[in-house]
Amino acid sequence: MQLNTILKWGLSAGLLLVALLLYDKYEVFYGPNVPSKLDTPYLYVPTGITFDSLVVRLREGGFIEDEAGFRETARWMEFDSKPTMRAGRFRIEPGWSNQQLIRHLRGGKQAPVRLVLNNHRLLEDVAARCAQYLEPDSAAFARLFYDRAFLQTIGYTPETLMALFIPNTYEFFWNTTPEQFLERMQREHERFWSQNERLEKARALGLSPVEVYTLASIVEKETNRDDEKPRMAGVYLNRLRRNMLLQADPTAVFARRDFETSRVTDFHTKFDSPYNTYKYPGLPPGPIYMASIASIDAVLNAEKHDYLYFCARGDGSGYHSFAKTLRGHNQNVARYRRNLRNRRNG
Repeated sequence: MQLNTILKWGLSAGLLLVALLLYDKYEVFYGPNVPSKLDTPYLYVPTGITFDSLVVRLREGGFIEDEAGFRETARWMEFDSKPTMRAGRFRIEPGWSNQQLIRHLRGGKQAPVRLVLNNHRLLEDVAARCAQYLEPDSAAFARLFYDRAFLQTIGYTPETLMALFIPNTYEFFWNTTPEQFLERMQREHERFWSQNERLEKARALGLSPVEVYTLASIVEKETNRDDEKPRMAGVYLNRLRRNMLLQADPTAVFARRDFETSRVTDFHTKFDSPYNTYKYPGLPPGPIYMASIASIDAVLNAEKHDYLYFCARGDGSGYHSFAKTLRGHNQNVARYRRNLRNRRNG
């Protein structure tokens, strides 16, 4: 009788121990391990990272409370056996279990980043913006942007590549490579030009999309008044048709890389550069700025008129006065100077 009692107690104790062990394992697997509050919900997993390095990021980023439990679950789920982890930007939910966290990271479902492209002058500026939101550094983007051999395969040069970029807000995966970035930009570029009869309008003007974009970049830097852009574009198209020098101040500034100047002088206009439209006829070799959609469409839908000249009004409105003759232009220039004097004198 006593032996049976001892056996029963021993069996009960054994079952209890097994139950406790199973509960412990259950808690390790299915109990919450991600804190209920996170400093940031986004975990960045670099390309080529190992499991151990990932654990360090999880621990130091405050994404897990029990490192040993996470490692144990990873071992049971064979998550720690891969040479490298899936890269990307992952949104981590508070209160997740180890199993949920590992399944999420293994599945590779990323949280995209929103990349805004606009108001960039140089390819280096675009590279820097990309590096702010994507994994590769600015040097990696710049190397590709200036790789003539690569760009030739997609129909561009470093001088014309800016024309590929259509200002907008784009969603990308964080670990997008520079090559993948340009592939995406090509698709967006083709989509943009296939809309609203843009290609047909460019052909009617006798210009390629790159040439339209180049002229639009000049218009972009001449005025920030969208309602004035079609008229200004018409001036430049008239000058192109008459084989007149464009004499666009922004091109001379770009040629000199003197972007902080507030006044264009002989220092700019006499500088020898194919970008200087005071010295060289036709359009410059490529865009001098990232043209807005408003400027691109202003060129494609330019006003038809006989204006050949324009100058700022000088009245603080941001608008310009237009003229058909040099005499009329000189009168506008005199009015501009008067307006400036009057504004200075109160």
